[in-house]
Amino acid sequence: MSIPVSNNEIKFVKSLEQKKFRDSNGMFVVEGEKMVEEALHSSFEVFRYYKISEVGVTAMSRMTMLASPSPALAVLRKPSDIEIQDLSYFSLPENGLFLALDGIRDPGNMGTILRIADWFGIDAVFASMDSVDIFNPKVVQATMGAIFRVKFHYCDIARLSRFIALSGGDAYGTFLDGTDIYKKELNTGEKTKSLIVIGNESNGISLEVASTLTERLLIPPYPENDRGSESLNAAVATAITVAEFRRRLNNNQEA
Repeated sequence: MSIPVSNNEIKFVKSLEQKKFRDSNGMFVVEGEKMVEEALHSSFEVFRYYKISEVGVTAMSRMTMLASPSPALAVLRKPSDIEIQDLSYFSLPENGLFLALDGIRDPGNMGTILRIADWFGIDAVFASMDSVDIFNPKVVQATMGAIFRVKFHYCDIARLSRFIALSGGDAYGTFLDGTDIYKKELNTGEKTKSLIVIGNESNGISLEVASTLTERLLIPPYPENDRGSESLNAAVATAITVAEFRRRLNNNQEA
């Protein structure tokens, strides 16, 4: 026998598909057995937890944000520190490798970038306020659980970049007119802060943020003077850049 779920409860869960309701309620939805299991063992607070075996296919079909209902669905509370309004009150460690996303709009890119950050052990990911909502159901699914393991905040990226530069760190950005990343000395974050900025899928890094960076990097095409595509996908550029920083760190530690 199925456990009854009220119409109001179903409508509430379904409403969280929209950002305005996620923001007003401070909650978001996670679906899938593996994702829900990770949520239950994370630091996130679980508000509601549903199993299709308990509530039935009909109720789960009305709540789901996927093409078909999954075996499990959970409603979680958003972390209270997701948005940083004043960086002067935010504590960053003295060293580490950080990632900043300047206007990333595509949910798939955002989710994939969080998976990349998780894989390479990025100390924290920051995103501009106009980036896609990390709690968008498409982003949540694309993270494949990384959302529960990666420290993530929204903030003013230009101010963050200036703060890191003024504290003796380095702020890097990827550009088509930058210096070859493979020929450039890089601050791997081992001794001071190091920030990698990834720009918008169509327009790249904004002029405001670009003016705060200490270094401009280029991921060179091959052959070097025979560029085919206009640019790389934002998530692909993130993976290549972060991988090179981590490779350098490994080389430094082995030397």
